Amino acid sequence: MEKNTNPVVVALDIGTTKICAIAGRMTEHQKLDILAVGKVESLGVMRGVVTNIEKTVNAISDAIGQVQKKLDVDIKEIHVGIAGQHIKSLSHRGMLTRQDEDTEISQADIDQLINDMHKLVLPPGDKILHVIPQDYTVDDERGIVDPIGMCGVRLEANFHIITGQISASNNIRKCVEKAGYKIKSITLEPVASAAAVLSEEEKMAGVALVDIGGGTTDLTIFQEGIIRHTAVIPFGGDVITKDIIEGCTIMKKQAEDLKRLHGAALAAEVYNNKLIAIPGLQGREPKEISEINLARIIQARVEEIFDYVYWEIKKSDLEKKLHGGIVLTGGGSLLKNIDLLSELHTGLHTRVGYPVDQLAHGYSEKVNSPIYSTAIGLLIKGLESAVFEDSDDDDIDDFDKDFGQKEPRKSEDIDANKGMFHRTFEKIKIWFEAEPETELK
Repeated sequence: MEKNTNPVVVALDIGTTKICAIAGRMTEHQKLDILAVGKVESLGVMRGVVTNIEKTVNAISDAIGQVQKKLDVDIKEIHVGIAGQHIKSLSHRGMLTRQDEDTEISQADIDQLINDMHKLVLPPGDKILHVIPQDYTVDDERGIVDPIGMCGVRLEANFHIITGQISASNNIRKCVEKAGYKIKSITLEPVASAAAVLSEEEKMAGVALVDIGGGTTDLTIFQEGIIRHTAVIPFGGDVITKDIIEGCTIMKKQAEDLKRLHGAALAAEVYNNKLIAIPGLQGREPKEISEINLARIIQARVEEIFDYVYWEIKKSDLEKKLHGGIVLTGGGSLLKNIDLLSELHTGLHTRVGYPVDQLAHGYSEKVNSPIYSTAIGLLIKGLESAVFEDSDDDDIDDFDKDFGQKEPRKSEDIDANKGMFHRTFEKIKIWFEAEPETELK
């Protein structure tokens, strides 16, 4: 058998409950060959944002150290995800008046429209992470997906703009550098999760990806293959755990074990109402909790999360166009019957997303879990950027220097057949070069 000589890439998922490092490479059949996984508890991150530099640095070192030990190689560069409550989105419309109506619309014209979006005034401390074209209008012709090659005087476009705090990306960069590694790229974690669990058919048909993490729930809506709406809901698995702690008056570890081993999101589906015994503290009597009462506590909070999800879906005006329904992923999606609760609460068909379609034959069952969806998605994006870089080093350098592309590229440098949308989802990277004004202690 021929030896796999494809590059090995390492991705890092910095989450609220866990920090996960994963190494892999692409097989000849374009599937992921997972080589090593390292996972440690996350103690310095809250709702996707670094709150303790030292603890996060130690956790990153431990997670990547586990991968390094299994691979027996020296890891220098990693691909990282960014998420958190600070991620926001807005819609904006741009217009460009072209001087020569007889010349064809080129990639440079589209780049200029995108560059204009980066001039928007944002709240202090925020920066534009990504500008996603929705559709174009050439003169009075609306709803154009790819205007390259058309003729017209006025080129207009609707954009979905994702913003985030500069300090959040600086803190991630500082933690990774203090751990002794270099960041190769940063990807929005909801986009990474989508790459791991969604099919192209679902993205075209219309689908809402709901990633239920420890600190937040990320919503990404695709329609006609394009990101149409994004939102971050400030509730996740940790809030469910806190509800169990307060409702059952038990310790955090006991609450986590209860949720993981006996938890259910739909109390009506709990038919065998067993009593669960929890050891008491310091010789005290054990505490008994009924399975149905535990489900009621969990269901109340999950319903609240789905209330926010459904509100965001209605806000996007795409409720009737989501033919692919809802796909749940993340650690919170492992709750028993959570897909049934989602269907009852939103009226949309729901499935739990596993990254199995991306994995090569012989993968570990442990990796095929919604818990690893983001990490595997980051690995996919990292491998795509490695291929992209090998194919055109000069082009990727320009891309890295400024995601907004302040100097528009020449149209002949880019394959016009791909169009802007193909490039958007082929590789999504976020540039951040601003040094923090003060050194983090």
